[in-house]
Parts: sequence; C-alpha cells; structure tokens
Amino acid sequence: MTEATDKLPLAGLKVLDLSTFIAAPSAAVVLGDYGADVIKIEQPGSGDPNRDAVAFASYPDSDVNYPWQMDSRNKRSLALDLKHPEAHEVLERLVRGADVLITNLPLAVRERLKIRHEDLHPLNPRLVYASLTGYGESGPDRDQPGFDANAYYARSGYLDALRYDGDPPHFALPASGDRATAMVLVSAIMMALFRRERTGEGGMVGTSLLASGLWSNGVYAQAALVEAYLSPRPRRERPRSALGNCYRTSDDRWILLTLPREEAGWPLVCKATGRPELVDDPRFLTSTSRRAHAAELTRELDDAFCRQDLAYWREHLARHRVIFSVIQRMQDIGEDLQARHAGAVVDTAIPEMPRTIAAPIRLAGVQPRIAHRAPALGEHSDEILREAGLSDSQIDRLRAGGAVA
Repeated sequence: MTEATDKLPLAGLKVLDLSTFIAAPSAAVVLGDYGADVIKIEQPGSGDPNRDAVAFASYPDSDVNYPWQMDSRNKRSLALDLKHPEAHEVLERLVRGADVLITNLPLAVRERLKIRHEDLHPLNPRLVYASLTGYGESGPDRDQPGFDANAYYARSGYLDALRYDGDPPHFALPASGDRATAMVLVSAIMMALFRRERTGEGGMVGTSLLASGLWSNGVYAQAALVEAYLSPRPRRERPRSALGNCYRTSDDRWILLTLPREEAGWPLVCKATGRPELVDDPRFLTSTSRRAHAAELTRELDDAFCRQDLAYWREHLARHRVIFSVIQRMQDIGEDLQARHAGAVVDTAIPEMPRTIAAPIRLAGVQPRIAHRAPALGEHSDEILREAGLSDSQIDRLRAGGAVA
C-alpha cells in the first residue's frame, strides 16, 4: 500500500471478492476506495463476465472498457479454479487471513464448492461473510437467477409503477439497481465490522436485489401493503399535478418543476413564467382545483416555457426561487461543475478513462483512493499466493495442475 492508502479508514482490511457482474463487485470497489486490499478471485480462462460487459447490447458503445474499469478499479486478480481440490486449499489459506468475503455465487454452487458461511466460519471466526442473492436465501425462488432487471426492477413493482397509462413497462437503465444494491451491501458489511469490534466475532450478512428494489420503491410498496393503489401514471399532458411536471424550452431542452410546498411555490411559478393572472384564475386557486384542472394548467405552462431557451429559464426560475432542475442529457455530465464539487465525478490514474464516478460517500478529512486500472485476469496470482505463504515451487505446481492461472 502507498503511504496515502495507509491513512484511509479501511487500510489493513483484506477483502476476498468471489463475485461476478456488478452489484457485489461494486460493493468491493467501495471498500477498496477507502483503503481495503481487495483480491478478486476469478475463474481461469473466462474470469468475471463483467470483463466483457462493454459489448452488451444495452451498454453505450466505446473502445474503452469502462464497465470493467469502474467495477474493478484498484483490485488485484487471482485466477483460481475453485473446482480444483488444491485450489480450495489456497482459498482456505486466504480465508484465514481475510476480514471480509463477498460472494453472489448461486447457493447451490456455494454448497458444491464448500464456500458457504458454515464451511468457512470454522477457518476464521472473525470473517465477515457478505452474501448477495437475487431473491433471498430461502423461499420458493431462492435458486432463481436474479439480475437487477428481473429481481430489483421487475419483481419489486418498480417497472410497473413507472410506466405510463396505456404503455407497456419500460426497461430500466443497465446496472442502476445493481449499484444501489451495492451500497446496501456495503452498509451491511460495515455494520458487521462494527459488531466485530465489539464482540470479536464476524458473521454472515447480506441482502438481495429483491429486498433492495422494494426498499427503493418503498413509497409504492408500502402503499400496496396497506392496499392503497394509484391508477397507472397519466401521460405528461394530463399529469396528476402540473407543478410536478416536465416542460420543454424553446431550444428543445427540458425542465422539471418540483414544488413540495405547493401553496408557497405556486405564486412564484406564476411570476417567473410571466403569468401572474393565473394566481387568481378560479381553476387554479387551490391545490385541489389545480389538480382537477392539471391538463389545462399544463397547457398554460407549456405555452410559457416554449417561448424562451434553457439559459433564460435557468436564470429566471432561480431568481424567483422556483424549485426546478434541468433534465440533464447524459453528454452533459462531464461538464457538470456541481458534480465535480460534490465529489461524484473524480479524476483517475487510468489514461484511457481519465474520469470516473465515485462512491456516493463523503467522509470529512478523507480523500478516497484514486482509481487505478482494473486488473488483467490473474495479473496478481503469484503475488497474492506468495503473500499467502506459498513458495515459487508450490505456485508452479498449482499452475501446472490447472488450479491457478
């Protein structure tokens, strides 16, 4: 570790990342950002399928393998075939010296490979075993393959709640549920580490994509539990509230109005849009009447917003203290100065990817590790095995037998 890494809050923590794709590996990334030594254990030959995610149909095309760089920055890679008996002995060595193990391997695979919590706990009672599943670890669907599209979004009711009246459900953006779930898993791991500080014992923690999706969709999900249902979302032209709606500017940009305190904000909207007479319009006198005439109010505001460009409205709405946001295009993110100040977009040490998205955590007085490139498959195998106490001749024998690559 570098001197700067030694000063990070998780410096000295050893994390074994036995996971694939995005949610669980992203949790390991966050721990690494704050100083943990993350060892990614991958299958020789193929490795984590996320190495090839940039080629997925739902991902933007790029010559830069940005998903892999983002989800595996600062990790070290050990190519270890866990189906090989001697490889399991290596894993046991690593477990004895580890603080955290993260896995999202299917439950049946964990049992077959003897890497369940109950298999590893006797080797290291201080180990925090972090388990991610699609649907949970018991129940009729425990073995169903879970990804963020089907477990987080579809099963939680998210996709159904987001669709507009008369439309089929839309797909969510790739991996967005995975990344939200990663932060849930990080929280569980940190809670277990805190408990370990008090008791000396590790233990098993976890979450599922389904549970995380229901938590994110908590307003609608809780409403369903008390049998409160909203009709399908109406289209923009006839919203439930015109003051929580999107409006197009003259230069084809979009603005979202957000008025949580509607009675206080309504007169400000009228002034900002140059329509002060709407304040006394009988159709719009109260929040109830404004909602009853939401389609008419939307047409009035459409007519106002389409007359000026985004720059005008950005300045004008702010001056009149109207709560709003520009609906940012993806290509604008790189120029978003506020995202830089918020620590959400940060510089890297990766020449082909000079900026990246940071973990959404701020810790006063702490600067997370700068992102270094994600490892090649098995790039650190020898280094990690030597640290575990194996000699060069033992490593050569493991490689010759196919246990290590």
